[in-house]
Amino acid sequence: MKIIPALLLTSLLSGLAVTAHAQIKPTELKIGITTFLSGPASVFGVPAKNAAEIIIDDINAQGGIGGVKISAAFIDEGVGADKMLSEYRRVVQEQGVKTMLSAISSGNCNVVAPVAEDLKVLNIAWDCGTEKLLEEKRYQYVVRTQANATTEMVATVLYLLKTKPDFETIAVVNQDYAWGRDSWEIFINTLRVFKPNVKVVAEMFPKMGAADFSTELSRLQALKPDVVLNTSWGGDLDTFVRQASQRGVFNQKTQFVLPLLESSLERLATAVPAGVIVGARGDHYFLHPETKNEPKHKAFIQKFRAKTGAYPIYSTYHMAQALYGLKAGYDKAIKTNGGKWPSTEQVAEAMRTMEFKAYGRPIRMRADGQGLEDQLLGITKRVPEFPFAVMDQMMLVPAELVTTPVGQKSPEWVKTLNPALLQNSALKITAVK
Repeated sequence: MKIIPALLLTSLLSGLAVTAHAQIKPTELKIGITTFLSGPASVFGVPAKNAAEIIIDDINAQGGIGGVKISAAFIDEGVGADKMLSEYRRVVQEQGVKTMLSAISSGNCNVVAPVAEDLKVLNIAWDCGTEKLLEEKRYQYVVRTQANATTEMVATVLYLLKTKPDFETIAVVNQDYAWGRDSWEIFINTLRVFKPNVKVVAEMFPKMGAADFSTELSRLQALKPDVVLNTSWGGDLDTFVRQASQRGVFNQKTQFVLPLLESSLERLATAVPAGVIVGARGDHYFLHPETKNEPKHKAFIQKFRAKTGAYPIYSTYHMAQALYGLKAGYDKAIKTNGGKWPSTEQVAEAMRTMEFKAYGRPIRMRADGQGLEDQLLGITKRVPEFPFAVMDQMMLVPAELVTTPVGQKSPEWVKTLNPALLQNSALKITAVK
């Protein structure tokens, strides 16, 4: 008689364990997306929101994810980190959101990552670039569906040396926060591998959101460095370029390297002269030499132009990668789970062992959650087809060549690069046709 209750208790506990791990298929997949909807960075963040709406509609029209349609709540990063984080928690805790796409700002990414771990919510770092996010701590719930600062900066150094190798001095004008500081550290450490005697003549870090760069531009005019690096983005970059153009700084014999300028080319129109080195923070470009004629890419460009009147920029492509990466992660997790709806943990794990494609080359994910994303760089050229500068002399850099291995730290890893990397046969330059 004593055995029967024990067996019954064991059976009940077993049943509860199964129920605890079973996932009920939802009626909709609610996601939260943080992006800049106000402030100077909204010129970058609002297009990403528009892209998200287009892509979510497309995915839903094709049946959603595993038969479940997506709905999105947008959070403004422009209100500041504290308020954004409060909204982040609210949509998770009050609206039952299990997936967040956050964030643009590197500072915000570093803030939300530990919160995502505490809340056990899948967080896709959809645009932030700081390499420290996934190098300094291992996360279960945080992944990034694009490259980081190391991939981008090493590729930029290679392009500079392939196209304009004969220089001796360099200056930097970067935003004074995580991205600006980190990207410069990676860039200069990499550059010194190939040009150990390069001289840094100025390091300037104006505050994020600065409206006046007259002090920095005056120093550049006085110093006349051979190369100027500026990894700013959004409204800050637009302001810097317009003021530099008005003051004639582009006319001096200095090679400007603006790795994030692709997102500003159309907005800046004639303010961008020919001869500026441009990056696309990945291989994102509406005139991508390999994918510009792919039907899926062309359809996205047409829909985006119809909605906004403008061409897509790299923030829109990063948004596409996050959403198509999310879909690929769920599809893989559902398959692994025998067709049943997966847990957040199963999706997060699946996203570390997959390859997927948006509108550029395929993205390959790895165990630490970091996406391997090839890089596209070029140099500005004026053409009659467009009222703004486009990229010419484009080079695609394979991510495997320029990304820090799992378990290593970027500032030290780049110092171990072999100068022979510059001669790699994959580094080919293609002229615009």
